[in-house]
Amino acid sequence: MNLTLRNDYGCTEAVIDENCGFDKFYGVAGLLADKLQVQFTNKIDDLDTSYWDFNYNGHKLTLHYNIYDGVSILPVRLRRAVAKDNEAIKELAMVLQQLS
Repeated sequence: MNLTLRNDYGCTEAVIDENCGFDKFYGVAGLLADKLQVQFTNKIDDLDTSYWDFNYNGHKLTLHYNIYDGVSILPVRLRRAVAKDNEAIKELAMVLQQLS
């Protein structure tokens, strides 16, 4: 997995794949659940977008999919994210790269 970090929403976002389908989203969700024992606390699914919230080391994060933007992980609070949430995104990105 070759992740890219960006700050387009005023928070750190780990972009997993910008050009993919739901299969990649479900693959990452499975990896989070199986390898990191993440439990998704809230799932919002639409025709072309999904937001699945989860806790990672005490930080509320979202696994996001959109047909135009691909798959990414970002803080639930987006622009109101605190520095520790942004650091959690960076840490999780490194962990995911090591697992894949």
